[in-house]
Amino acid sequence: MDTPKIFESEYRFCLLLWEHEPINSTQLAALTSGELVKICQRELNWKKPTTYTVLRRLADRGVLKNENATVTSLVTKQEVQRSRLTEMVDETFEGSMPAFIAAFSHSKRLSKSEVDQLREMIDNYKEE
Repeated sequence: MDTPKIFESEYRFCLLLWEHEPINSTQLAALTSGELVKICQRELNWKKPTTYTVLRRLADRGVLKNENATVTSLVTKQEVQRSRLTEMVDETFEGSMPAFIAAFSHSKRLSKSEVDQLREMIDNYKEE
């Protein structure tokens, strides 16, 4: 299944959802839409109708489920991040990961640790 497109304001909302929703079903407290309204008022300065509009749009696209006022994410943060990055590389760098990394490394100095991590990822990719 492809990860649904999530726009910037929706992504900020999802970050709050992922941060506050229970990690698994054994946790007692579920995240309610009412709690999300309060969190969005505090963190994003959104009014109640804005939160409910975003909830509905994300539910319609299969990003989350809002059932009996209980909100549950249907996609992970990592899935969304991968999808957004792939889209950005495709649109901005014509799908070229080396061009993306070259542009990124020119705008931000990579630490030795980051370079080592990238080298390890590339080495592991070659071995697969």
